[in-house]
Amino acid sequence: MTASSDSLAASPGAGVPRTASPELLRSVFRQHAAGVAVITARGTCPVGFTATSLTSVAAEPPLLSFGIGTGSSSWPAVSGAEHIGVHILGEHQQELAAAFARSGADRFGPGTSWRTGPEGVPLLDGVLAWMVCRVVARVPAGDHRIVLAQAIVGDPTEPGRPLLYHQGRFNALRD
Repeated sequence: MTASSDSLAASPGAGVPRTASPELLRSVFRQHAAGVAVITARGTCPVGFTATSLTSVAAEPPLLSFGIGTGSSSWPAVSGAEHIGVHILGEHQQELAAAFARSGADRFGPGTSWRTGPEGVPLLDGVLAWMVCRVVARVPAGDHRIVLAQAIVGDPTEPGRPLLYHQGRFNALRD
C-alpha cells in the first residue's frame, strides 16, 4: 500500500508540505546528522574546507565523493587538483571544523597543525583518519560540483569519537 500526497499531508503530526526550494532542502537536511570532514588540496598555497557531504561510493576500487560549491574559495584549487586530502574529524576538533568552514579564515595559520603528505597534499594532524585520493571526476550539480576520488593511501588508526553536524551545529555522540 502506498500513501497518497493527500494522506501524507493529513498525517497526524505532519506539517504542511512546502514546495521545493533551497530553504526546504536546508531545513530537511538540518534533521540529518552527518559526519564532519575537512577536504584539503595543494594550490599556490594550501586550501581546505569543511564538508558534511562525504560519502563512501565503492569498495573496489575504493571511491568516495563530496560536494563543493563553485563559489567556494577552495574551488579554484580543487578544480585543478590531481590529488586531495580527506580528514575525518574527532569530537575534540569543533574549532578546527569551524575554522575550515569560516569564509576568510586563515585555515593553515599558526593554530592549525599540518604537514605536507603524499602527492604534496596538506595533511592535518590529530584527525581520526585521513586519506590521500586521486581525483577521477568532477560532476556538475547545480552551483556545486560532486568530486569523485579514488583513495590511494591513508591512516585510520587515531582513537577517538567522530564529530557530527546536526541542526546547524557541531555535536558529539552521546552515550
